[in-house]
Amino acid sequence: MSRPLLRAVLGASLATSLVLVPPAATALTPEPRTEAVLDEPLPALDPELLRSTIGDLARPEATSAQLKVAGTAGSWYGSAGTADRRTGRKVGPYDRFRAGSITKMFVATVVLQLVAERRLRLGAPVQHYLPGLLPRSYASITVGNLLNHTSGLPDMTGPGVPAVGTPEEVLATRRDRWTPERLVATQTRGPLKFAPGTRQEYRGVNYVLLAMLVERRTGRPYGEEVDLRLLRPLGLHDTVIPGRDRHLHGRHVRGYLRTTDQRLVDVTVFDQTVAYGEGELVTTSHDLDRFVAALFAGRLLPAAQQASLMTLPPPSVRTWAVGGADGGPARYSMGLQTVTVNGVTFWGKTGETYGYQTAAFSTVDGRRRLVLSTTPTGDDETQVPMAARVADVLTRR
Repeated sequence: MSRPLLRAVLGASLATSLVLVPPAATALTPEPRTEAVLDEPLPALDPELLRSTIGDLARPEATSAQLKVAGTAGSWYGSAGTADRRTGRKVGPYDRFRAGSITKMFVATVVLQLVAERRLRLGAPVQHYLPGLLPRSYASITVGNLLNHTSGLPDMTGPGVPAVGTPEEVLATRRDRWTPERLVATQTRGPLKFAPGTRQEYRGVNYVLLAMLVERRTGRPYGEEVDLRLLRPLGLHDTVIPGRDRHLHGRHVRGYLRTTDQRLVDVTVFDQTVAYGEGELVTTSHDLDRFVAALFAGRLLPAAQQASLMTLPPPSVRTWAVGGADGGPARYSMGLQTVTVNGVTFWGKTGETYGYQTAAFSTVDGRRRLVLSTTPTGDDETQVPMAARVADVLTRR
């Protein structure tokens, strides 16, 4: 499973999405709206400012960064650092990287396609499709609850939980192989945190279950279904769901992790079965931008399901914070998350796994899209500022 960058905020669960947190001067808040918003005119792109923003690889420490900006309001691509510290090779838009929770955008799109085909129902209990997998006391969890993270599933507990401690512990277990059933078992040993649909807490296990639903309803591995429905039709030739393959192939960006004794260890080779359904994706900035463009142009979903991508839970559904406290308005829809930066509303997704961070967002009207991929060397909340700086530069008037 992708590394828990914000475990202190999201609780004991292994979170795979980083929540954009702004510097003090940047307004970045969840936008509890369902309708398309006509934002103020977007600023012109400033290549020099963008270049210097991604070129600051010290805050936080990272070995590389690349940014692709697209849309009707202008386009730009730039990179900094190296794809491989050993050779010094520069990063390019066709270099593969691990995208972490960006995987959820692809899985949600496939699930919503199945809903449109009447092969899944948002209001149906998960146990209707996966009988016997969840405890009987979880009977009220629906497919829709999984999509928008309102399931109330408990944290990981008991033996066999993936390593989330020191870098050394992570490195020692990075070749461990997992099954989705084993992942679900670690997060179904206690009572629900809250009644499904009443609160929102971002949880990777929701998408583990959704990927299992895709497999049950189609008879194919979910990665094959993603390939058939999304990757091939869109020509995303450098995007894959790796499954049991621990390696990145072809041109790729290598990821590194700084250990407690300050060494930089290459973590490119990593078994992603621990992120089944929710954090496995390997892609490029070119492919990811192409997917986002198609998704927001309405090319992948019928109108009703497209609306689900930009519909948050009702205002009464608040975010579940540590200890059950009110963490503010819900920010996740059925597959995406929303942020507002300097008055500009974006929808999309962030993702992370050891050695890699990714963000892919767009305005509803497609005027501005961004794909940011970095290779940070840490695994804590200090890794957030790069994404916040980029978002500020792209929206500040």
